[in-house]
Amino acid sequence: MVEIPHEWLDGVVGILESLNQGVLINNDCGEVVYANALYLKMAGYSADEYIGSKITSWYSPEGAQELQRQIERRQREGHNLFEFYVACRDGSRLPVVITARQIEDPNGQIFSLVTLTDISAQKRAENALREVNIQLEQRHREIEEDLSLAARVQQSLAPGSLMWGGTAVETFYQPVRTIGGDFGLVAPRPDHLSLMICDVSGHGIGSALVANRIYTETMSQIERGAGLAPMMEHLNRFVIGSLRSSVFYFTVVAARLDLAARSLEFFGAGHPPAMIVKPGEAPRLLESLTPILGLMPDAVDTGAALKIPVASGDRVILYTDGFTESFNKGDDMLGVEGLAEIVRETSKLPLNAMTQEIVNRVAAYRHGPAADDMSLVAVEIP
Repeated sequence: MVEIPHEWLDGVVGILESLNQGVLINNDCGEVVYANALYLKMAGYSADEYIGSKITSWYSPEGAQELQRQIERRQREGHNLFEFYVACRDGSRLPVVITARQIEDPNGQIFSLVTLTDISAQKRAENALREVNIQLEQRHREIEEDLSLAARVQQSLAPGSLMWGGTAVETFYQPVRTIGGDFGLVAPRPDHLSLMICDVSGHGIGSALVANRIYTETMSQIERGAGLAPMMEHLNRFVIGSLRSSVFYFTVVAARLDLAARSLEFFGAGHPPAMIVKPGEAPRLLESLTPILGLMPDAVDTGAALKIPVASGDRVILYTDGFTESFNKGDDMLGVEGLAEIVRETSKLPLNAMTQEIVNRVAAYRHGPAADDMSLVAVEIP
């Protein structure tokens, strides 16, 4: 037991020794007059080495300077609470939280009662968490770089404005995230123009990968000269057989324009109706005759494609439900009827202006940012 030179401490030594904190008592000269067994174990020194020493003498010049600053604060305010460390015999630093309070004995002498709580486990956890956070931040940067590259790749697949045999085509694409599950396709060939919009369920990386895979397979089918219904039957079975997932399904609307025959072949599967509009008139809605794809092997009926006569000035509008499922402040959905009215009102504008005005008016109707991917293809027949 450490010898206590002040009688008033005799009554509290038992309590101080039972605490699960290190305890020091220093006099007004900064000399240690008492150290409990737990503190001595923390520091790795004996009571004979510690008692009577100045507490600052155990620290490096920098540590002693900081400790002296904290002592002076305690002297001014009567108490102090701060993080510091115990300088150990083996040269290590044991992190602690120090609580210091100024007390006065019955003879009017001033002492400081100091408790030290070992927080080394907490610091190890903080350091481990810091390392994990650094790794997560690095991984996040890598993911952001990958997403940025993926977005550029996906954007490169998006069709742009073009002219084909006098036929004007305008497009719009906006993913709700960096990348999305929508895509538009415009494939001109010598005797026909193929148009398609596909909407894969969900958002983000998984949907984008499925969408890109469907895009590649669609282009392969177009190169082989497949008709719309056989092509959709192939895509349906391809997604079911190759991806083997109940998570992803897709809707699609496709058209194939034959200028020589003045006809439009149309196919829709679980998709919002396409529109054919004459300037200033209410659009004709082309409804899907096939359910959503990617779930049932026999979803596509080979007779589901329609042949529709078209005339000069007709405009064909294909879009995803990111346009129709837009809600205003009153939580009212724009819907197909609302979009059809916008299409009618803008149908006398030049095609590029019409396309942009449709986007602008949907955005003006919508409360807040878009909640779904948005794709649109507009075609004017010469």
